Amino acid sequence: MSTTTAFPLAFDTTPSSARRAEAEREAILADPGFGKHFTDHMVTIPWSAQQGWHDAVVKPYGPLQLDPAASVLHYAQEIFEGLKAYRWADGSVWAFRPEANAERLQRSARRLSLPELPEADFLSAIEHLVKIDQEWVPTAPETSLYLRPFMIASEAFLGVRPAQGVDFHVIASPAGAYFPGGIEPVSIWLSEDWSRAGRGGMGAAKTGGNYAASLLPQAEAYEQGCQQVLFLDSEERTWVEELGGMNVFFVYRDGRIVTPALGTILEGITRSSVIRLAEQRGHGVEERRFSIAEWREGVESGEIVEAFACGTAAVITPIGRLKARDFEIGAPDAEPGALTMSLRDELTGIQYGRVEDHHGWMRRLA
Repeated sequence: MSTTTAFPLAFDTTPSSARRAEAEREAILADPGFGKHFTDHMVTIPWSAQQGWHDAVVKPYGPLQLDPAASVLHYAQEIFEGLKAYRWADGSVWAFRPEANAERLQRSARRLSLPELPEADFLSAIEHLVKIDQEWVPTAPETSLYLRPFMIASEAFLGVRPAQGVDFHVIASPAGAYFPGGIEPVSIWLSEDWSRAGRGGMGAAKTGGNYAASLLPQAEAYEQGCQQVLFLDSEERTWVEELGGMNVFFVYRDGRIVTPALGTILEGITRSSVIRLAEQRGHGVEERRFSIAEWREGVESGEIVEAFACGTAAVITPIGRLKARDFEIGAPDAEPGALTMSLRDELTGIQYGRVEDHHGWMRRLA
């Protein structure tokens, strides 16, 4: 559902009259956690089949008003994105590849029959929000302001068809360091009963249904003493796909890197960035089907020397072991791999302005 407009939207701004006091904000920023506290403002852009995108506003953060018959509540017609704003040493604030988030939101919108927000309006929305709430961008090492753009079908209608009324919003939440106690390899539980997505489904779209599908298997992972869950393909239960919210990579002794091919998995922005950085270092990166048996045999033979996961929140996370009903791969006390940590250092260095950005990935917001 293409909805391009001739000109970028103009934004009206209504500053909040109830901004948190500096002392309260600083107390939150000292220990923000993740997704627990929110800034003083938000962005809203409505869409209708008659008017298209219109009336873009920056307004005080607050509850949404939805009709009980809003389509999103009944047919889950919604999508979202996740990206971060980083405070650099000079006080400026930057986002990492926000254009890629805008493009992925458009792809998700097409899959769920939602209107596509033009890239210029997506970028303008996050820039307006960060500028008015830039005091919420933390300064402590490895912290950030997490941005959550999302789109919901707000039309009050119970018929099964694409909604003709939609709202796009952006909210922001200060985020603490993902690994406050230092980076430790994670343990992963292999889900053998449940699937995240299937061929022809919504696996490649960033929509809440995919994450809802992962919650029960994730709970099983916790029961097994693991921090994450790994999904296999839904047809053969053979091929590695992704974790509940992260892509996976495997490093071979000869320097090759393998990652599962796209199709039923999310096209992660961190994933594509890791591929670019690894290839520039001379590593051959194979995007292909990768079986659980190949992982097991590769570790046993010593051919596979590292495994890691990646995503917006954790950037790059070393994998220590995979635990299944009848076997284990790796060990819970495994040390993080050298390439894993080197790629992580380079990527976070670019994001925080410590390493020169040769790719044009960073965009200044404030």
